[in-house]
Amino acid sequence: MLKRALIVLTATLLATMPAFAHLDPAEHGSFAAGFSHPLFGLDHILAMVAVGLWAALQGGRAIWIVPSAFVGTMAIGFAAAIAGVPLPFVEPVILASVIFIGIGIALALPIPTTAVAAMVGFFAFFHGHAHGGELGEAGAWQFAIGFILATAVLHGAGIVGGLVLSKFGGKVLTRLAGAATALGGVWLAIGG
Repeated sequence: MLKRALIVLTATLLATMPAFAHLDPAEHGSFAAGFSHPLFGLDHILAMVAVGLWAALQGGRAIWIVPSAFVGTMAIGFAAAIAGVPLPFVEPVILASVIFIGIGIALALPIPTTAVAAMVGFFAFFHGHAHGGELGEAGAWQFAIGFILATAVLHGAGIVGGLVLSKFGGKVLTRLAGAATALGGVWLAIGG
């Protein structure tokens, strides 16, 4: 059973691997450019899948509250960026989100769901601001709908992965996935 859980998790992660260039909105449309945007950066993928893992680890209402907090606050960050509101340290905070959320999963501390939602919401604002800063010629609404949907899909992959890991290995496998996420964030931060 453990082997099957690892195969499912590997397939889920491979299905969300990034491509190598952002789509041109003029050629592919603003929605497609927005949908593909989070899929082009390993930092975004790791963070967004990790949000789903953390929600699954928390269980109960956290499964919808934590990802919803991320998506909602990310949309606010996007709006702030397209309104021209400056935000310092966007990329370093995005990298920190991968490490921090990974550590949160690895430690599995008994943190209230509202606190987890607030923590991921903080990081989500920076993720959304980054998306807004890279809007380019895309139509804002279509681009936003695209990256919001892609983010929800990545959160869903994390939730499914976390539930599968919990079913076959208890919290230990999910916690190990969190540790691997944090290490991936450290690797990206040092120039990986």
